[in-house]
Amino acid sequence: MNVQGNIATNPSAAQQAEHFDVIVVGAGISGIGAAYHLTTQSPDKRFAILEMKDGFGGTWHTHRYPGIRSDSDLHTFGYRFKPWTSAPIATAAEILSYMGEVIAENGIDQHIRYGHKILSANWSNDDKLWTLTVTRLETGETLPFTTRFLWMCQGYYNHAKGYTPDWPGLDRFKGTVVHPQTWPDDLDLSGKRVTVIGSGATAATVVPAIADKCAGVTMLQRSPTFFITGRNANALAETLRELDIDETWIHEIVRRKILFDQEAFTKRTISEPDVVRDELLKGVRAYLGKDYDIATHFTPRYRPWRQRIAFIPDGDLFQSVRAGKATVVTDEIDHFDETGIVLKSGNRVDSDVVVTATGFDLNVLGDIAFSIDDKPLNFADTVTYRGMMFTGVPNMVWIFGYFRASWTLRVDIVADFVCRLLRHMDERGVATVTPALRPEDGDMPLLPWIDEQDFNPGYIMRGLHLLPKRGDKPEWQHDQNYWNDRDVFPAIDLDDPVFHYA
Repeated sequence: MNVQGNIATNPSAAQQAEHFDVIVVGAGISGIGAAYHLTTQSPDKRFAILEMKDGFGGTWHTHRYPGIRSDSDLHTFGYRFKPWTSAPIATAAEILSYMGEVIAENGIDQHIRYGHKILSANWSNDDKLWTLTVTRLETGETLPFTTRFLWMCQGYYNHAKGYTPDWPGLDRFKGTVVHPQTWPDDLDLSGKRVTVIGSGATAATVVPAIADKCAGVTMLQRSPTFFITGRNANALAETLRELDIDETWIHEIVRRKILFDQEAFTKRTISEPDVVRDELLKGVRAYLGKDYDIATHFTPRYRPWRQRIAFIPDGDLFQSVRAGKATVVTDEIDHFDETGIVLKSGNRVDSDVVVTATGFDLNVLGDIAFSIDDKPLNFADTVTYRGMMFTGVPNMVWIFGYFRASWTLRVDIVADFVCRLLRHMDERGVATVTPALRPEDGDMPLLPWIDEQDFNPGYIMRGLHLLPKRGDKPEWQHDQNYWNDRDVFPAIDLDDPVFHYA
């Protein structure tokens, strides 16, 4: 489904900007969701999706490491408008197939321009337009686009390059170093000693996926992570299917039940963290047995609510460890040498291949050079409106999903808001909308995007200085509560003094 659109390729035609009512940036899970809602709720709007890659999918297109799968259930990670009918934890291929069906069923392919990288975006207050400078990667030509409204759906991390710490001696290592985000198609692990550095969902996915393909695999972690284990199935969905209930009903019922249970669990992690910790560790112990050193290797230092808890379907990571196919080492890296890793304890891990499952580089709004009237725009100088708009920035909405729940839940909510806002602007006969602090917000303290005592994964903490500020009032924060957003967003007063129309 490689749709390049109808932009002329001769230089003279390329210089004339193609105009759209809305431009969606990114054809990942957010961008395709945004396109569906524009198609169904705002059919009068002419829109395009600009996607840098040569295909749709975002994360599921970028990541091709062994075992790549969701760490959220697809009943909530899937869209609310399209039932998910397979196992809750899905492979990348299954997710791409699902997204492809959404594209095909709703004619979204005609709107996608693949291989289009946005270099800069300038808002003109005189013209009431965003002008985008775009490189078409296939030809190298530069194309101008204009749009009334910019909808940022590009995700939150750099797709071209993952985060790898600057370990001493890494350049001396004679083996192969690979980041999961740029996994080579031709990497042969047979007979190799593999070390996977990291303890999160990616490491927990890669280790069991390669355990049977290499001489041995070690998961080297600085500190452990919390995991939830369970069967990769949903008992309620299975029961409803046995009763021959329509899949649309099953999707909604199961979705609500999962969200209800997740909210209750999140509250428990805060109200009784020690009890929840013991329950999570009990799940690990059920696979590894009472003699395994769970205190060292699977008991995290942080409270359960402070980081995302990944789901390990059927405990496959722990099964690999128990079977002796995988080893866990908890230590810190002192340095690399020619044949492996020397640890601060004095021990070493000899390696032929090192996989750096060490996370993302936070990417704020696509690393695009933004400006307003040709003056550079620094988003860290703005304040977020409900985690999706920015003070002083006209006609722009950003989708940034939930930390503890499925990303896509917020896609549907924000999309409803955007389509309602576009209709409201048409009804008022206005061209622009810009969020601004109200007089009563003048003395409001401005705080970092997220409270690190509430949520503190490394990729957020490393890039916190790049993100917009938040206030101490609900409307000036990115709420992590889906149930609250589900009620609040439809009730947002579009004539609130927050919104400045022109």
